[in-house]
Amino acid sequence: MSNSDKRVAVVTGANRGIGLETCRQLSQGGIFTILTSRDENKGKAAVEALSEEGGELISHQLDITDLESVNRLSSFVSKEYGQCDILVNNAGVFLDRGKSIFEVPVEIIQDTLEINAFGALNMCRALLPLMKKHDYGRIVNVSSGMGMISTLSGYSSAYRLSKVLLNAMTRIMADEVKEKNIKVNTMDPGWVRTDMGGPSAPRSPAQGADTVVWLANLPADGPTGGFFGDRQPIPW
Repeated sequence: MSNSDKRVAVVTGANRGIGLETCRQLSQGGIFTILTSRDENKGKAAVEALSEEGGELISHQLDITDLESVNRLSSFVSKEYGQCDILVNNAGVFLDRGKSIFEVPVEIIQDTLEINAFGALNMCRALLPLMKKHDYGRIVNVSSGMGMISTLSGYSSAYRLSKVLLNAMTRIMADEVKEKNIKVNTMDPGWVRTDMGGPSAPRSPAQGADTVVWLANLPADGPTGGFFGDRQPIPW
C-alpha cells in the first residue's frame, strides 16, 4: 500500500476514550491511522468498529514503556509506509486520584511518570527520524489542566507531576526541532466522559479530541511549543 498521497498517523492508547475518538476523526479526515493499544485484541476490535464508519486504519500492539515494543512499531511503520507524519501521545494512567503527596507510594509516582511522560518521550525518539526524513511532523501530547503550574494544587500528585513533565518536555522538544517543519504541542482535552473521566464529566470524547485533531493538522505556519485548550493557547 502506498501512502505517498496520504498522511500517516500513529495514536497511542487508542482503543477507547479520547484516543479512539482521535482515530475516528483523523481517519475520517483522510489520514491513514495506526491505532495502537497494549491489548492487541481490544485494538483489533476498535479498528473493526471504526472501519464500518469509513476511513483507513489498522491496529498495532504497543506498550509505550517497553522499548522493544516501541521499536517493533517504528520498524513496522518505516518498512510498510516509509513515513510517520503525525504522532498523538494519548496513552496515560491516573493511579492516585485524590491521594495526598505525603501518602501515595513513590512507586505509584514512578509508574505514572514512566507511562505518562517517559512513554511519550520513547515514542517521539522512535518516530522523529521518519518525520525528519520528510521534513514534516506533527506531535500532539495529550496533557491535562491538572498539569498547569499556574493553578497547581494538592492531591493526585503523581498524575499532576506527570503532566507537568510532559508539558516541559513538549517545550524542550519543540525548540530542538524548530528549524524543521515539525510542530510539537501539548493540549488539555478538559474533563471528558471516558473510563478515566467518568460518566459525570461534562465533555464528550468528540469535544475532547477536537483540539488534538486540530493540532495534528497544523499548517506550516502553525504554532509549536504551545499548550492549548479548545484550539486556544492556555496558561502553563
